[in-house]
Amino acid sequence: MPNVEIYTTPICPYCMRAKALLNSKNVDYTEINLWIERARRQEMLDRADGRTSVPQIFIDGKGIGGSDELAELDRTGELDVLLAAT
Repeated sequence: MPNVEIYTTPICPYCMRAKALLNSKNVDYTEINLWIERARRQEMLDRADGRTSVPQIFIDGKGIGGSDELAELDRTGELDVLLAAT
């Protein structure tokens, strides 16, 4: 299974939605809570080409965007392909 990372904040409904989708697919992911790990916000900005919103989701180091982009990948079947890749 690929390495999945998600930058979040605890009150973000889009973060909750993205995590629920990943959980429904039994995906193990690393959550980076930016309220707890504030110093990592710049890391997220650098990795996400300056995008400031959360969540920011990465699969095997590739930024896929946020919750809407994750949902679109799922809708088209591309998420399962990305998650099956090793």
